[in-house]
Amino acid sequence: MTGDTARNGAVHPPSAPVAGQPARTIPQQSPTPLGRLVATVERLRREVLDAQAAADGRALVELAKGILIGQLNCTPAAAARQLDLLCRESGTSRLELAADIVNQASRDHVSEIAAAFVERAGTDVDPAEHSTVSVRLRTAESGMLAAASDTQAVAESLLTNALGPLGAVAVAVWTAVPDGSLALAGHAGFPPREAVRWRHVPPGVSTVAGLALRERRLVTLSRTQRAGLPSIGHLQWPDGGRMAVPTGTGGRIHGVLEICWPQPLAPQPPQIERQVEALAELCARTMDTSAPGDPTAGDALLPDVAELIDLAEGLQDPAVVLTPVLDPEGRLTDFRIRHAGSRFVDPVGRPRGDVNGALLLEAYPMAAAENGLFDIIERVHATGEPFRAERMSLTALVDQIPLTSVADISVSRHGAAVLLIWRIEDETARLANLLQHAQRLGRIGGFEENLATGETTWNAQLYALHGLPATAHPVRLRELPGHAHPDDSAALGRFLRSLLRHRRPSSVNFRLQRPDGITRHIRVVAEPVLDADQRLHAVRGAYQDISAQHWTEVALAATRDQLAHTEAESAERNRLALQLQHAIMPPTPPAVEAPGMRVAVRYRPAETESLVGGDWYDTVVLPSGLIMLSVGDVAGHGIEAATGMVVLRNALRGLAVTGAGPGQLLSWLNTVTHHLAKHVTATAVCGLFDPSTRVLRWARAGHLPPVLVRGGRAEAFPLIEGLLLGALPDVAYGEREVQLEPDDTLLMFTDGLVERRDSSVQDSLGHLVNAAAAGSGDLDARLDRLLAGSRSDTDDDTCVIGIQVG
Repeated sequence: MTGDTARNGAVHPPSAPVAGQPARTIPQQSPTPLGRLVATVERLRREVLDAQAAADGRALVELAKGILIGQLNCTPAAAARQLDLLCRESGTSRLELAADIVNQASRDHVSEIAAAFVERAGTDVDPAEHSTVSVRLRTAESGMLAAASDTQAVAESLLTNALGPLGAVAVAVWTAVPDGSLALAGHAGFPPREAVRWRHVPPGVSTVAGLALRERRLVTLSRTQRAGLPSIGHLQWPDGGRMAVPTGTGGRIHGVLEICWPQPLAPQPPQIERQVEALAELCARTMDTSAPGDPTAGDALLPDVAELIDLAEGLQDPAVVLTPVLDPEGRLTDFRIRHAGSRFVDPVGRPRGDVNGALLLEAYPMAAAENGLFDIIERVHATGEPFRAERMSLTALVDQIPLTSVADISVSRHGAAVLLIWRIEDETARLANLLQHAQRLGRIGGFEENLATGETTWNAQLYALHGLPATAHPVRLRELPGHAHPDDSAALGRFLRSLLRHRRPSSVNFRLQRPDGITRHIRVVAEPVLDADQRLHAVRGAYQDISAQHWTEVALAATRDQLAHTEAESAERNRLALQLQHAIMPPTPPAVEAPGMRVAVRYRPAETESLVGGDWYDTVVLPSGLIMLSVGDVAGHGIEAATGMVVLRNALRGLAVTGAGPGQLLSWLNTVTHHLAKHVTATAVCGLFDPSTRVLRWARAGHLPPVLVRGGRAEAFPLIEGLLLGALPDVAYGEREVQLEPDDTLLMFTDGLVERRDSSVQDSLGHLVNAAAAGSGDLDARLDRLLAGSRSDTDDDTCVIGIQVG
């Protein structure tokens, strides 16, 4: 910061005026009468402002003279001469010297702010900067004290003497109303119509001042419009910056000081924020009409506190009157329990004499917990907004043991004091309330019938259960058969005989026919009450509406029957599917001897019978002398997969006699799958082996490729493009030829041999290739070893075909 801007800590551009007076635009003279009138009004307004500023400055100088009179014990004239002499020797103005004298004599918050400004700015700060800050704050203080209770004059003095030099163009002083609303108590710089529009802000409306009040801290907004919070003057300066800081004394917040800048507001240094907070504190002193007084004034009660104590004694609820306890700097540290009402109930049973006069945190140290009782009382004392809560937990220490009680809490501020009302929940009432809710939730009604007098007592829930008004006569036990379904008369008769004649506790379920035509299923439980001579005196018990339970049991019985039927059907379907699968695909079929090769097959069904799958294999010697080798897998499980497997396997056999190649066979099989088999998809590999040339032509439809084992090495065939069967109506499949050699072993398999949930298909296929290369022995032993060493964990069908070339 440089120039005048740096010296004044201002946030306006260097071209803005920084002299102690707000920026003015002087209209040019006009020859018209209206122009002369405007010019005259502007001149008079300037003169009034200058006179006010001069008066504020004279008040500060006179205050400094008074301090010199007291320190030097001299006359006023001598003090004036001494002040002039000090000005000449120091080379400072009367205002700057007066501000320094007042700072040295007062040692208050304003002098701390001025000193802190120099400390934060460093050793290179211009000495005039300290004087400028002191003059600005002290002049504003003088003007505000002179305005006294006139908040409008206070706002104008703030803008003229302190905030205008910082670049601010307007200031608003808000009063916080206990209901959460804000009232515009004073303003300067805003158009009159704008002030009228914002004279009252209802509770719950989010504004800049409301944000500062809610968070109880200084709030800085770089642009009002960007923050999305409306406030006074936001239409005049939509891109302007704002500062809002709560104004309060002694822990109480009286309102909010809001300051407006015309341009965006850059982040402010701490010394500027400290100055604004100091101005807010000065503003609060003029707004505080019911301050608690000197914190060291002893135990004398203010009139409003005495009236509040009288009010607390007249309440039916236990009440406590609290007054704030301040430290020497005026900060809130605790609350004094000034009075505990005659109906006061301590959560841990202490007499009220042990609590009266004690500090709140000494009597209830657990109240200092975060968001605890002390935080609530402090917030109410600061903002004036009352607080109420039901069933709040209160914890107190008894011999260092925490005891928790439940209470309804009400906290409100009255002048300088706080009224705390807590209603500790009575255990008997709590249990009765709990029982009432339990009866309501369980649809239970209690009764007692005096057999000697014939009087029957019901609770309210029992009237509702019977569908009777509360003024109706209760139904006696002997009258129950007349209110029940005729088929339940015998059961009710046995219940009454057991209860009244044999004097034994008894219960019965019956259908209650209510006067409104509704039938409810009721369970009544009762016990006899005997007198001192063991004679039957009364009967007491309870009715419970078990209609929901009854219909639930009926629905469960029907569901169990349906489930049993469904399980039987499912078991039969699985049995048929498994039988069909085993008939066509035996687990260990005999080896097939074909010209030029030997074929062995291993088939392992799923361990769970309900997961019968659609894996298939086939080896056929065609009329042309070629040998068709195929393996496939129908998606899904159950009878549908098994029947789909039969359809595709037989279709491929029939199509193979046409002499077409494997690609054409799969294309035809795809047409069959898509059009003739309902909702079926499958994968397959088809190969045609020529024994005379040992050439294998093969094609695939979404299936894993075969694995060739030759000379102790194994390798999977390169993949050929081929979509799975049944996905699209017309699909062409490519073919490839492989020249096989004597002693080669070809493996064709389904994914049940390699598939794992925790591995990719390529990793599982690589493991199979390694296992096939490591194997030795004849073909049957090789297949058995591959099946036993399979790492598959999907419990799916597994099919392996081994072809050994001769």
